[in-house]
Amino acid sequence: MTLLRIRPRTSFARWFASLMLLGAVVLTTFQLIAYSRDRANFPSGLVVAGVPVGGISRQAAAERLLSVYGLPVELQYGDALIHMPPAQVEFALNLEAMIAAADLERTSSSFWGGFWDYLWGNTSSPSEVPLDARYSEERLRDYLLGEVGTRYDKPPAPAQPVAGTTQFDLGEPGTVLNVDQAMREIEQALFSPSQRTVRLALQESSPARPNLENLQVQLQQIMDVAGYDGLANIYFQDLATGQELHFIYQGGRNLQTEPDITFSAMSLIKIPLLVSAYAHMDQPPTENIQRLLNGMVILSDNASSDALMETVIDPLQAPIRVSEDMQALGLENTFMAGMFRLGSPLLRTFVTPAQARTDVDTDPDPYTQTTPSDMGMLLADMYQCAVSGGGSLLAVFPERITQAECQDMLNLLSQNRIALLLEAGAPEGTRIAHKHGWVTNPNTGVINTMADGGIVFTPTGDYVIVIFLYHPVQLVYDPISRMFASLAEGVYNYYTLPDREFPSD
Repeated sequence: MTLLRIRPRTSFARWFASLMLLGAVVLTTFQLIAYSRDRANFPSGLVVAGVPVGGISRQAAAERLLSVYGLPVELQYGDALIHMPPAQVEFALNLEAMIAAADLERTSSSFWGGFWDYLWGNTSSPSEVPLDARYSEERLRDYLLGEVGTRYDKPPAPAQPVAGTTQFDLGEPGTVLNVDQAMREIEQALFSPSQRTVRLALQESSPARPNLENLQVQLQQIMDVAGYDGLANIYFQDLATGQELHFIYQGGRNLQTEPDITFSAMSLIKIPLLVSAYAHMDQPPTENIQRLLNGMVILSDNASSDALMETVIDPLQAPIRVSEDMQALGLENTFMAGMFRLGSPLLRTFVTPAQARTDVDTDPDPYTQTTPSDMGMLLADMYQCAVSGGGSLLAVFPERITQAECQDMLNLLSQNRIALLLEAGAPEGTRIAHKHGWVTNPNTGVINTMADGGIVFTPTGDYVIVIFLYHPVQLVYDPISRMFASLAEGVYNYYTLPDREFPSD
């Protein structure tokens, strides 16, 4: 009889338990190996400088950061695209510091504590590591100014005279880079991993005003178009800035302006006479004196002029006194050598620097002469005296001429209204304090010399303009007066261009 041995159930249980334990050890070992590998990389969800680096190694993270922040910044200048490498402005990441900070996130928990969380699937959100970088503001500014601005800025097209007319083309505005704003926006793009495009802010630059050379060209073109072949001597002064334009034009060429050319002063000598009369009055003008002043300036009456000189300045030597007053003001080419009435004696023969010129002869009157520049500077002095209480008149004639008297002089000159010459070149109602005149040759009955000089008051400021014309044969009045008005209009249009700033009070 055969007997069977039955193994105890405890033996199977031990084997099963051993097998399970072995499996657990193997599984744990695999998990431990996987965790060790995972712990060698940055934790999931870690972001460094805005760039996700979770699950990758230190080396890979560094390469990713360099790749992202090494991308060029795209600059948009209007329709043009410019790619600026970060190295252009010495942009550099502090990789060592950022990777070290990221490593702290990786090793913030103990190995076994981290392993336990790994086994149970416990995850935590690591803190983001901020960007640590630098760049050279100086290099960026140099790049914007030297590379971008120089290449892409568009200069404005300056205003230019329209050939043969009294008008100006206002030109075209330009564009210029707003460097300060661009630097702020480019810095943001350099420090951003994704927003690396900048539309550059541009500023509009206004067209430059035409300069005085442009004005001279325009005035000469007006004379050329008119077919004028005589002599023109023009003086202009901007009373806001003191800038002057003085040129002499004859037969398509410019003549030297030093010394200036002497002309018969004609009725324009009444401007110096007006100044001298006020300098010799020791009290406000009486009713009779005011009547003589009005007759001299407004009506251009020679008899009133003679009576005023004899009454106020000197009964015998008034013309000489007027000349001396002008010389005291430094106007050495302006004189009066006799009275206006026919047959008056020549009291003195004057010799002036302007008379020394031999290239031009305007057949000047030996009794009274001046130059455009002398007359222009006298008008400018009168204006400064009236407006600001300054200028040479008050300096040369202290306590003899007052600011109020200068204002009275300008008011008188403003009442000389003829609607011709300077007045014809300005809009109706424009205030012009001026004196004009022309000389008719007693032998031929033709006009050889024509002039007008005054102060023009405009909404954008005031200026002095003096124009003398001379032709040895004849100045035909109608076409010459039209050309004269065009010259005056050209100056007015130049001075009142729309972009001119109003003078401050």
